[in-house]
Amino acid sequence: MSELKVGVVSCSGEECLGGTISRLATRKVLEELKLVETVTLCLPLYLAGGKEERNFAKVFPTISVDGCDKLCAKRSTEKYSGKISGFIDVSKIIGNENALNKKIVRNKDLNKEHLQMIDEIATEIVRMIGSINPDSYSGKSFCGCSCGSDQ
Repeated sequence: MSELKVGVVSCSGEECLGGTISRLATRKVLEELKLVETVTLCLPLYLAGGKEERNFAKVFPTISVDGCDKLCAKRSTEKYSGKISGFIDVSKIIGNENALNKKIVRNKDLNKEHLQMIDEIATEIVRMIGSINPDSYSGKSFCGCSCGSDQ
């Protein structure tokens, strides 16, 4: 069986705190906490027709981390690549008022409370990755280039 890889598609919204929290938590998982080979899929590229992103999500378990209840990452991934393995709605964890806060959206402006939110979301991403059954993905080999084909 192929090595388990998990894709994480993070919110790309930059105007609200929920998007910032989702991106920073995803980055923390990729850089510090990953349990298996974890990669991030670029939502804007995904939406623009990025074949590598879309094909990865068809083959490997993928989790979306959305900053608000619009669930753009989840909906887009399911539209172009099929059912995802799980999703996180940051607004359900940190509260809708916090998630939609437009006053603090840049990394340099984050305070201790925001860093705790990042840790909480990162912990949830790790929990979700840990709950994925390694047999739950197709196991097809993945070309990895932008040609759009499986090997």
